[in-house]
Amino acid sequence: MTKERISLGKYGEFLAEERLKDFGYKILENNYTCKLGEIDLIAKDNDVLVFVEVKTRRNMPLGQVKDAVNSRKQRQISKVALYYMQSMHLTEVKARFDVAAVTLVDGKQDIEVIKNAFELAYA
Repeated sequence: MTKERISLGKYGEFLAEERLKDFGYKILENNYTCKLGEIDLIAKDNDVLVFVEVKTRRNMPLGQVKDAVNSRKQRQISKVALYYMQSMHLTEVKARFDVAAVTLVDGKQDIEVIKNAFELAYA
């Protein structure tokens, strides 16, 4: 991955985190990494544990950004989320998966948070 893409991703994660805080989310983890992979943000939304995948793109319609979390990525995020919940003894806590779609076009920022973007993916 190029330095420019890494920088773009970090900036998008920062913007998404700020938007989530505006919505009342409490950020628990940034870039949580374990042996199974990585999750961009882990937060609490009232009594719900939220695993957030952030997708950032330049000059791309918002719909295409949201579609970037395909079934393979959903399975990967699900595995990491289950690992996190087990390791933190949170298996009885309500949880969901959100996607934060960040689009940067002509100096403008569009940040959409899609709650319940997908269900836990096993296969």
